[in-house]
Amino acid sequence: MRQSRKKLHWLDIVLLVGLVLVAGIIWYRIEGTLNYKWRWDIIPNYILRWHPEKERWVANLLLQGVINTIRISLYASILALIFGTILGIARCSKNLAVRMLARTYLEILRNIPPVVVIFIFFFFLSEQVITAFGIEDWSRAIARSDDPAVWEFFFGDMRRFPSLISGVIVLALFESAFVGEIVRAGIQSVDKGQHEAAQSIGMTKTDQLRFIVLPQAMKKVVPPMANQFISLIKDSSIISLISVQELTFKTVELVASTRAIFEAWLTTAAFYFLICFSLSVLFRRLEKKPDSAQTK
Repeated sequence: MRQSRKKLHWLDIVLLVGLVLVAGIIWYRIEGTLNYKWRWDIIPNYILRWHPEKERWVANLLLQGVINTIRISLYASILALIFGTILGIARCSKNLAVRMLARTYLEILRNIPPVVVIFIFFFFLSEQVITAFGIEDWSRAIARSDDPAVWEFFFGDMRRFPSLISGVIVLALFESAFVGEIVRAGIQSVDKGQHEAAQSIGMTKTDQLRFIVLPQAMKKVVPPMANQFISLIKDSSIISLISVQELTFKTVELVASTRAIFEAWLTTAAFYFLICFSLSVLFRRLEKKPDSAQTK
């Protein structure tokens, strides 16, 4: 049966009118009281610009920032999922030392401001990793090579590769604490009878975890994991503080060079909204597909 469309309630209309009025007041205060001159006409050129030498349109500051934000969020989410799964498993370990180490890591990261965590990871860990593995020299050699196109597709400007890796590592370590708690809750939600059934057929602890527990746990944690991925995209703005070339950092550059404060930040907010809202819609549809398949 088709679901009937819900009509707008009178309270919804009141809220919409209220939002329009608030937006109008803010607009009036900016334009009238602050005597601010809007320059929306310059914003499109900072999204895409015509390159005379290449004779084609290329990404400018804001679009470069969007692309880097997507890259960083994608790579950081993969690492956060790996680290978080390990932490979640450790939280459910029967070994007290392992369990306490994992819990200490999670509790520290969840109870310290993100900005502080970002700086701690950047200066005490990320920079050490880059230096130890010679990542900076390697990335510059790639940038000077004849054909860096493949590397640039996945990582952008290779001269800034160390900065991107720093952002990915810092963001992944921070977000892994929240992913770890989600995975722990998923593992603990698996019925004990599943464990007993696996033991009765002679499965080892590792096999139980690999073939029985984790597959069921991961299905249950998909909705909160999707929400965490969207939060990760928004949290990626924090790493602009360590000079990672993502959307927020590029917006600061744009504001510094043009003084188009409100236009730049409103455009940036719109980009974040489009990315997060699109993913939210996508994840909701993916969640409904299993349900619809079961009803058939």
